[in-house]
Amino acid sequence: MFFRNESFKDFIRFYPVVSTIIGINVILWLLMYIPNPLGDLIYVWGVGWNVAVTAGEYWRLVTPIFLHAPNGLTHILFNSFSLILFGPALEQMLGKFKFIFVFLFTGIAGNVFTYLIDMESFTFHLGASGALYGLLGLLLYMSFFRNHLIDPASKQIVVVISAIGIFMSFIQPGINIAAHLFGMIAGFALGPLILNQVQPFSPWRNQRRVVRKDGLSYNPNRWDKKRFRVNRNVSSIIWWIIFILAILGILSGIFVI
Repeated sequence: MFFRNESFKDFIRFYPVVSTIIGINVILWLLMYIPNPLGDLIYVWGVGWNVAVTAGEYWRLVTPIFLHAPNGLTHILFNSFSLILFGPALEQMLGKFKFIFVFLFTGIAGNVFTYLIDMESFTFHLGASGALYGLLGLLLYMSFFRNHLIDPASKQIVVVISAIGIFMSFIQPGINIAAHLFGMIAGFALGPLILNQVQPFSPWRNQRRVVRKDGLSYNPNRWDKKRFRVNRNVSSIIWWIIFILAILGILSGIFVI
């Protein structure tokens, strides 16, 4: 469910929403990272700032979802990687519009509760971690109440990473705990509503089939099974590294002083 084997081109074609979100995040980060007036403007008017929200700048409950610390390369990399890991399966299962709704709703929920907890805070906050925890919350609901939608190995991964993520959110300095916690709660709460009539993730849905004029069909990916396979021990090491990076990603929702 979380193991990716698509080419870059196929990944964009099969998961356009995930690809677009990552593209927006990276472009905005680059604009803020490279000194220029537009980047400064994006940061000043887009960063989460509770005092400004109190003054009526309500768009700041949305814009931080797509912004990452200008001086934090690891912040954008790990968050993007986490979205690559957890987003594709949900995009296929939910469809484009439901996935966008879940991502935005949970990200906004995390920012709203960040605001409600301390409306007069002068601390800046930004990052997609609230929305990423929202995706985890939905997967967590799926793991406990929609077992037919998730395989046992993926369920174990979701439960372990969710538990570690929430625990580390409370002990790591500079973490937006409210965004993490309430983003996950929002995703979990959406489960009963959003998972109706949803089919389990299947990589076979992404396979391209071509129908010939004589009515016969063939699969241009039929030779994929004959490709060289990485040694099982090497593959395990690679994926353990991936999961460690994913954990770092879901921990990277930060406050900026």
